[in-house]
Amino acid sequence: MRKDNAVRRLTFNTTRKGAWITLLIALIVGSGIIGALREIETLHISVDVPASAESAAANDALAQLPGRDIAPLLVVAERTDGAPLDQADLGALNAMAPGMPVADGAQASPAIPSEDGQAAMIALPNPVAHDNASNRDIVDGVRDAVAAAAPDGLDVSVTGGTAFVADLAAAFDGADLRLLFATIAVVAVLLLITYRSPILWLIPLTVIGFADQTAAGITALIGRELDLGFDAGVVSVLVFGAGTNYALLLISRYREELRRESDHRVALSTALRGTLAPIVASNLTVVLALATLILAVIPSTRGLGIAAGTGLLVALLFALVVLPAALAVCGRRVFWPFIPREGQQVDPTRLAFGRVAGTVVKRPVPVLVVSLAALAAFAVTLIGTPLGMQPTERFTSETESARGLVVLSEHFSAGDAQPLIVVTNPGSVDAVTAAIESVGSVDGTTPGVSTDQAAVLNVSTHPAPGSPEARTAVQDVRDAAHRVDSAAVVGGTQAEALDARDGNNRDLLLVAPIILLVTAIVLVVLLRSLVAPVILLAVNTLSSLGAIGAGVLLGTWLFDWPALDLQVPLFTFLFLVALGIDYTIFLVHRAWTEAQTHGTTVGLVRAVGATGSVITSAGVVLAGVFAALGVLPLITLAQIGLIVGVGVLIDTFLVRTVVVPAIIAIIGDRFWWPARLDRSPGDDAPRESMHLEDLQPAVK
Repeated sequence: MRKDNAVRRLTFNTTRKGAWITLLIALIVGSGIIGALREIETLHISVDVPASAESAAANDALAQLPGRDIAPLLVVAERTDGAPLDQADLGALNAMAPGMPVADGAQASPAIPSEDGQAAMIALPNPVAHDNASNRDIVDGVRDAVAAAAPDGLDVSVTGGTAFVADLAAAFDGADLRLLFATIAVVAVLLLITYRSPILWLIPLTVIGFADQTAAGITALIGRELDLGFDAGVVSVLVFGAGTNYALLLISRYREELRRESDHRVALSTALRGTLAPIVASNLTVVLALATLILAVIPSTRGLGIAAGTGLLVALLFALVVLPAALAVCGRRVFWPFIPREGQQVDPTRLAFGRVAGTVVKRPVPVLVVSLAALAAFAVTLIGTPLGMQPTERFTSETESARGLVVLSEHFSAGDAQPLIVVTNPGSVDAVTAAIESVGSVDGTTPGVSTDQAAVLNVSTHPAPGSPEARTAVQDVRDAAHRVDSAAVVGGTQAEALDARDGNNRDLLLVAPIILLVTAIVLVVLLRSLVAPVILLAVNTLSSLGAIGAGVLLGTWLFDWPALDLQVPLFTFLFLVALGIDYTIFLVHRAWTEAQTHGTTVGLVRAVGATGSVITSAGVVLAGVFAALGVLPLITLAQIGLIVGVGVLIDTFLVRTVVVPAIIAIIGDRFWWPARLDRSPGDDAPRESMHLEDLQPAVK
């Protein structure tokens, strides 16, 4: 009785009255959340440094000094015809400089020519605001003034740290809206192709779209209250991708049950109960994997973990509560013109994917060896992949700040463009200066602001920013400064890049094993097996590494990627492991159910046949949704989108269709150990021999 009551409560949203009540509550609550929280702005952060890093300590120390709210905007000029600057050009720049906007009490520097005479630079000290909008206004004002006063024949760009941040914020203007439209278009087209119905595709698209907007409001609120930065586009992609996958699984099972049951509400209730476990397990795998990002030291990584996990829980709620209610209201006719009727059951072993599985289980060893070798070959290509990009390489399209930085890097030394900043004790300045200038990679030092509490040194180094030599130079300068003053801190753009690199490497080595552990625990609970989780996770890990390698090869070939951005390895590994295991969960849970009646091998072939179409559709949808990240302005997001998209397709068509069936066919019933298949009383015949003859021509 208690079990029946629990079932009725679980499927209340599929009853005649319960469906309408559920939809009304969802509409009121969701609309209220969207309306109340729509004005909250999400802070976009790409890569930053750990709060405990030395460069962060340097920024904190600088913030205590006079002029902490002032930073130079750099006007970089070169001739449009490529010729060297002459005295007339330098004179025109010097005449222009005094009229440029600067902070109160500050003045523009004279034009500083490069050693090769090809370019010149003017520093314009300007205020640094505490919000993106004000910074953009300041930078835009300077750029307007520079453009109006620029001498004829010179190409000028306004760059510098503040300008780069302003361009980053400007690049996202309308980007989230473009991503939303692109995502909706991808999902709509693929759902229309999948369902071949002019009506049905609208139901999951509307429900998941409503879930996405609800999640956007909730995650923005969390970000504001916890002071977390994250990319809302990635959260939206995850909500749409995962939510659509849940919808595909539920609707596929619903259509299957409609071929057995005349009452569409009973069929829907059965489908909901049958898909509840794999959908929840799939969701919790990803959410718990994302939760491990709380342990990350990179602030934006932590922010994305919390926001994306919250968004996926909202997607789960809408998929299991609101979507069944919408389907219950629409009834069987929503599948028009291909309406499933009672008695139209299809033998899954006769379907295309059932036939593929039947072929695989006949010769599983050679199939498995070839497949694993291919994955391993792609994974090996990751060895030696460059990691970390320069600011000029971070945007998918050219920006003025990036263009100016390119000119600086081509014609000025690294120290002029990106000096190291040392904050030390005033009494140790001379000794620290001498120690730093003894470092071979240092070109020289210039004094900065000095107070009774701290003194600043600007250190010029000659290795190219981002190179291994530049990272070594930063560490050498730090070691030299620390030998004299243990409290000295070294910051600046190059130091921040080194600390960000170290922080991301630390996060990958810490979080990746925990992600695997969390995924294994979910599989153990779902399958009640110890053998299956270990094998599936090993395959999934190899598949993820192979997918990253394949994605990098494709991106380098098609888009000339110079390197992987710092956060890409961790995020792609997380998404590929957590999302890739989804399809394995869908398949193996169904295989376990079928094995209770038909035995492991026959049940496996039936499971692949029954789930093949829906899992393939889900994989294509998820790959397409991640590919939509390419409309956003950062190459980091484009890299994540391409690699995860490629990985999902590999997992869908190779791992789920070929590798997993081959492994299960080789291991047999031991795959489920210590769980045991149920046997009917008096059933002494081997399960496989009882049913293999039923699979012609799928197996025989």
